[in-house]
Amino acid sequence: MAHTLPNLPYPHDALEPIIDKMTMEIHHGRHHKAYVDNLNKALENHADLQAKSLEDLLRGIKDLPEAIRTAVQNNGGGHHNHSLFWEIMAPPSSGGGGEPTGELKTAIDNAFSSFTEFKNKIKTAAVGRFGSGWAWLVWDGKALQIYSTANQDSPLMQGHIPILGIDVWEHAYYLKYQNRRPDYVDAWWGVVKWRKVGENLTKARSGK
Repeated sequence: MAHTLPNLPYPHDALEPIIDKMTMEIHHGRHHKAYVDNLNKALENHADLQAKSLEDLLRGIKDLPEAIRTAVQNNGGGHHNHSLFWEIMAPPSSGGGGEPTGELKTAIDNAFSSFTEFKNKIKTAAVGRFGSGWAWLVWDGKALQIYSTANQDSPLMQGHIPILGIDVWEHAYYLKYQNRRPDYVDAWWGVVKWRKVGENLTKARSGK
């Protein structure tokens, strides 16, 4: 079955002024769409792989045929990363911004001592990523971790479950923030949908 581009869960201008309308239109409608199209193209002669879920493809990336492995890594990773990214953001009127609560807050405090320290570590990972990539909060099967990955590599390729990720490819922020990646990261917290991030953690911990 072909992979498809998910709809955004909000209008293109919903995250303004933190993320501008044009960036969202290009990021979702062109970049994410290209990942989906190229993933389908890579799999078109592999019916057995077309039947696999995106998550299973990425978890088993090392077992894929060498001829398509890089294409699936880049485009499958880009598809999965962005699908999560759209879902963990929302305008403040719909739950974006603020701070985590409940189980997520407890887990963050236990792992990183405080929400402030957690944000500092994510920012360090995001700003310190040379070139294009992502900064992640992941569940490694036992605990929360923060790290960054290059390009469109997914934590699933390491056997980890992404809980939260921030895209630090230039196409994610350059129209508004130019080369000021730290400013973009600082502003981005204003649209994080902590309820969804908490749901991701609960699901990851349950093993489902």
